[in-house]
Amino acid sequence: MLELTSSVYKFGSFAKEKPNPKQTMAEISSASPKPLATDPNRPWRDKKVKDIVINSRRLVEVPYTASLAHTMNALVANTVVAVPVAAPPGQWIGAGGSMIMESDKQTGTIRKHYIGMVTMLDILAHIAGDDRVNGGGSGDGSSDLVQKMAVPVSNIIGHCLEGLSLWTLNPNTSILDCMEVLSKGIHRALVPLDSHMENLSGVELVESASSYRMLTQMDVLKFLKEHNSGTAAILSRSVEELGAINRNVYAITDRTRVIEAIKCMRAALLNAVPIVESGALEEEDHSQLVIGRGRKLIGTFSATDLRRCHVSEQRPWLSATALEFTESISPSPLYSASSEGVPPRELVTCRDDTPLAEVMDKAVNKHVHRVWVVDHQGSLAGLVSLTDMIRVLRAALLSA
Repeated sequence: MLELTSSVYKFGSFAKEKPNPKQTMAEISSASPKPLATDPNRPWRDKKVKDIVINSRRLVEVPYTASLAHTMNALVANTVVAVPVAAPPGQWIGAGGSMIMESDKQTGTIRKHYIGMVTMLDILAHIAGDDRVNGGGSGDGSSDLVQKMAVPVSNIIGHCLEGLSLWTLNPNTSILDCMEVLSKGIHRALVPLDSHMENLSGVELVESASSYRMLTQMDVLKFLKEHNSGTAAILSRSVEELGAINRNVYAITDRTRVIEAIKCMRAALLNAVPIVESGALEEEDHSQLVIGRGRKLIGTFSATDLRRCHVSEQRPWLSATALEFTESISPSPLYSASSEGVPPRELVTCRDDTPLAEVMDKAVNKHVHRVWVVDHQGSLAGLVSLTDMIRVLRAALLSA
């Protein structure tokens, strides 16, 4: 609503001085803001979301009737960690009340309704829903896991916070505004290729388009890395100087079992946890998260790790330790690649004084969503997530 005062008018959170009718044009010109052409962030205002997704691959999705096993196969085959779920129109309420439709480009007829997003963490939360898969029920529990993976994917939408809302991002949104959205907890959004809401910018819950693409934090980070003109000075600063390090890091120990790790991740809404050495205290509870800072970092357990393990092979691993699992299963993307095919022990890490550019390179090249911060002794000191990288880079651009 427009609010008028004697000297200031406001719209939303923006305010500026009300023009004085007695001022000359020269006075007004000298008092006006600098022309937009001198804005150092002009390139990031001119570049749009559509510039990022224009060459991206077709959207990977699953029907609402797909089983969790089928959904996990889709995640594996396409090397993604989340997929939208499609259903016939008019039969579902979308996650968060969203009404994101795919329509025929010629006739405008609605063909499908995207009712939510399912991530690997949703699937893990479902697996860890009770103790039957942990051998607590009858038999060896293997049939219970198979039964869990046979349920329709529509049954688990919204098990985790990220799946409670499904967003679209207007293709005409500037990269700078897109960075603001992705720095506030939204990890991915659908982008319509032929949006009917050309004048809007930002995330929306209502959209109808003939096709969509997925935009993720990783996509934006890759784009910023490739188009780094004007950001060299910012990227050369350390992650500590930029305030990108999150010091509050929860971890599991080398004695935490896979099923316990999954339950901890579900409860804390974490997609990955560091594995640290057990403490000296005998009474330490290895089934719960521990304060990771100051402990020796020895591994990572991620929601994507089970994606590499066939459903029929998952049951025996649930009672093993997470460390044993990550050392024995095919290498996680959180580890450096090995030319000999042997799971390496090197973790993707950085130091407090590591430049942001180097941390971004590690995240993009290793395709990880967080980089662990360690001290000179290899003890955990914090983490830098994709959200943190985008947040501090945007803040530094705006303050330049």
